[in-house]
Amino acid sequence: MTGASEGRLDRADWNRLIEILTEHSAQGPDTRCLAYYTPLGQGAEDFDNLHVRAGRLADAKALYDHPDEEWWTPPNFWAHDRSWILCTDYDLWATKVVGPASLVEVLLGDPEIEAVRLPWAH
Repeated sequence: MTGASEGRLDRADWNRLIEILTEHSAQGPDTRCLAYYTPLGQGAEDFDNLHVRAGRLADAKALYDHPDEEWWTPPNFWAHDRSWILCTDYDLWATKVVGPASLVEVLLGDPEIEAVRLPWAH
């Protein structure tokens, strides 16, 4: 088995993040979410097309296998109420999670997720 490519979480990490987000979202699995896909992989002519998908958090694991987005997990994925956001950085091979302190603490302590706290920039 190979690890995730640039700009993509591996399936186990994606699924675990969705589980944790579900536990820490006010509406749980019914939390409304948005997923933004960068058009960079599809070609410059595609910048005019929308690459945002909307749905429920309970359905987010299916984004991993979405047929129209075969190269990446969503670079940006967030709760409609803006209580948390995931940002996967293609250039840094990392995903940043911003949200309530309780969510961050669970991610830092989770045995399945590799997480570090980033220092605040001044």
